Amino acid sequence: MKKAIYIILFILIAIFFTKDIDFFKNDFYENIKTIENPDDLLVLVNKNNKLPDNYIPKNLVLIDNKYSNNDKYLQKEAKMAFENLSQDARLLGYYIIGVSAYRDYNYQKSLYNEYVKEKGQSYADRASARPGHSEHQTGLAIDVMGSNNDYDLFEKSNEFNWMKDNAHLYGFILRYPKGKEKITGFKYEPWHYRYVGVKHAKMIYEGNLTLEEYLKTT
Repeated sequence: MKKAIYIILFILIAIFFTKDIDFFKNDFYENIKTIENPDDLLVLVNKNNKLPDNYIPKNLVLIDNKYSNNDKYLQKEAKMAFENLSQDARLLGYYIIGVSAYRDYNYQKSLYNEYVKEKGQSYADRASARPGHSEHQTGLAIDVMGSNNDYDLFEKSNEFNWMKDNAHLYGFILRYPKGKEKITGFKYEPWHYRYVGVKHAKMIYEGNLTLEEYLKTT
């Protein structure tokens, strides 16, 4: 009986002294490197690799409004791939719509600061990238929603499983998968996809890898 009491006391003490530790932090946003090849298709943008503040992709193209909300841009190759994906999905009865694509540095700065203001920096760093650290600035990332018209609930839409299992055929990967938060630095985002090209997307999908893990193998 005493042993059980001591165990319980030990657990309670451990919880008390560790409750303010951010186990999610790791070494994120430390030893940050400015990216020298921002136009590379496999460019790694994350909490330790930052785009130049003034970086704007050279070949941004407007996504057809049939497949996105108004005025959404991607790099040309990614835009064409996403439209093909959405078109093929629609033939099967699925409706995949882009709700957020290219964002410039200043837009991301405003978005991040709003998260900080509303929910604090710890939450903001899990849910949003700091300016310069967002894949959206590359013009290769897109957030999507399905026929339930809510990207936050994309996982509950009819389109989720189709997208998860077929996006790689068009060159897209689920960028922030469940269970990989300590690698990517971001919470699970079932709606966020990144274009890397069909060859790379296939290997990432089949290997159940993040982009960070894949680049270490190439």
